[in-house]
Amino acid sequence: MTAGLHVSWQTLALVAISTVSIYVALIAFSRIAGLRSFSQMTNFDYAATVAFGSITATTAVSSEVSLLQGMFALAALFTTQSLLAYLRKHGRVERLSDNRPLLLMDGCRELRENLDQAQMTRNDLYAKLRLAGITRLEQVEAVVLETTGEVSVLTVDPEGRPVDSKLLASVDGPQPPVRDDLSTHTSDSSESADPSSEPPTRPGEDR
Repeated sequence: MTAGLHVSWQTLALVAISTVSIYVALIAFSRIAGLRSFSQMTNFDYAATVAFGSITATTAVSSEVSLLQGMFALAALFTTQSLLAYLRKHGRVERLSDNRPLLLMDGCRELRENLDQAQMTRNDLYAKLRLAGITRLEQVEAVVLETTGEVSVLTVDPEGRPVDSKLLASVDGPQPPVRDDLSTHTSDSSESADPSSEPPTRPGEDR
């Protein structure tokens, strides 16, 4: 039972050195690669972040992986991430590498087929709405499952302005209806042109 507790000080010293060294290498590579390194903007970024942790932990405690091998693996992964981020500027590569965001709610209406596709239940969806501070379903304009697995909740604009179509252009599913702002402008103009309101009287004019 206690056989695994007997570790030489030399082994512990090597683990400590490997841990500090691979951690310093991780920080150095992330500084070189830039802010995107751990941003988790896409599914690949999320996978890369998990891989960074796995490589760091394995290099720190495993005697089968040398420090040089761990550093090389980190460098290769950072390079791959940076290269893919550059190639994603081309739409075709982005479509091949990324999942598309998925519309889960269109206003108050739950999209059951999309929820099933996302393997989410109604309770899962409502939990995300609560976390977003939603107190009534009438507040919801749209709910989107992002490529990273996070859920975005778009709320109804208090002034009735529509959601910019560019924000939902890449989302799979029916687009929420765009509100017509003309009614607001029309009501404003009709109030300003109300015949019951008398124009200001100029000096010297009889009412």
